Amino acid sequence: MPDIKLGSKNHQPKGMDILYEDRDIIVIDKMSGLLSMGTDRDKQHTAHFLLNNYVKKGNSKSNERVFIVHRLDRDTSGILVFARSEKAKFFLQENWSNFRKKYVAVVSGNLKDKEGIIESFLAENKAFKVYSTTDKTIGKYAKTGFRVIKETDRSSLVEIELFTGRKNQIRVHLADTGHPVLGDNVYGKADKTIKRLALHSCALTITHPYTHKEMTFETGIPNYFDQLMNGKGSKSQHRT
Repeated sequence: MPDIKLGSKNHQPKGMDILYEDRDIIVIDKMSGLLSMGTDRDKQHTAHFLLNNYVKKGNSKSNERVFIVHRLDRDTSGILVFARSEKAKFFLQENWSNFRKKYVAVVSGNLKDKEGIIESFLAENKAFKVYSTTDKTIGKYAKTGFRVIKETDRSSLVEIELFTGRKNQIRVHLADTGHPVLGDNVYGKADKTIKRLALHSCALTITHPYTHKEMTFETGIPNYFDQLMNGKGSKSQHRT
């Protein structure tokens, strides 16, 4: 196992919990609302920017930095991996399709099929909205597995396995079933009483870029999801 190289407690990044770190990778649990990486309009309120400050330990001249391996949507919370070197980044990205990724979501209503696979080709229109198509010449193949964990009269808690990693894939595929993720104002129904997108990356299994050993990282289901399932989510807001 590589030597543990912890950042300074004085520079603990906000908006995330660090699940694991060593000289090759940093694994975090990102809160909903935090960008994974910078945009033209927001370069600093991002997990990437905050982690760069963290590994530099307040020394702006430090050569330490983190490298983006993958991303989560701003409003999706959960497990996010960053590399500590370009070599580690390239290894993780080259092997990313072989890693196991699980999510949990609270969706509207009850699915007819309690377990299954959703497949389509995903394309993006001029308004940057992703949609499913059967035309493989304009879309990229996407495959999503799902299993209902719990149901109430109005919503369902669903475990999702991501077989491909297309933009907005889970949100589009669940909306295609007629049961969009709660809090999804793009692919579902706008509801101001829902405080966040009810989608969370809960488990990730990777091969470590240095030891080549399999590692699994897990988080619990956000408390807010339980509140939504119990019909209380519209009345209170939770950090994750």
